Amino acid sequence: MTNSFQTRRRLLGSIALLPLAVATASVTAGPAFALSDSQAQALVQSVIDDITKVIDSGQSEPAMIKQFEGIFNRYADVSIIAQSCLGPAARSLSASQKAAYTEAFRGYISRKYGKRFREFIGAKFTMGKVAQVKTWTEVSVTANLRGQSPFEVRFLVSDRSGKNLFFDMLIEGISMRLTERSEIGAMLDKANGNIDGLIKALQSAG
Repeated sequence: MTNSFQTRRRLLGSIALLPLAVATASVTAGPAFALSDSQAQALVQSVIDDITKVIDSGQSEPAMIKQFEGIFNRYADVSIIAQSCLGPAARSLSASQKAAYTEAFRGYISRKYGKRFREFIGAKFTMGKVAQVKTWTEVSVTANLRGQSPFEVRFLVSDRSGKNLFFDMLIEGISMRLTERSEIGAMLDKANGNIDGLIKALQSAG
């Protein structure tokens, strides 16, 4: 894997995460929903616009991270992403553990990727095609970062949670959610499978 490709994956993770389009039954199961192409595209455009405003604001890093957490809350299906990144262990969580883990995950993602916002200064994003895939919609975006050749990012959008939200993004075919699932899994292993230990690790990571 080249340094350039690693940089692309790292930087574009700042937009969402976030974080398995074909591997999560909780997302793919069930009936099709009525999310239109224009609604999915509008959501992604809003994500890009809000990210760009933060990048261009010249704020301090802590302020940018706080704003990124707001963007993540507003446009991402945080609960689905967090549970998916935890994997099978999510099924054994108590209600209080689930709430604490989701909150810790939210902060972890915000710190981890929010710190890299400045690397997006001068970036340009162009909306591409929209496609219906099973129970979600894929919106393609062409990313142009300074000093790099253009590359494709695909946002996976669904209204399964009752709102139009993205639940994954793929950079040149690589799922950021699968990548984070590997990271969370490693952290859980280090905590010897203890959920409370994972929550503490997430609270200080990123």
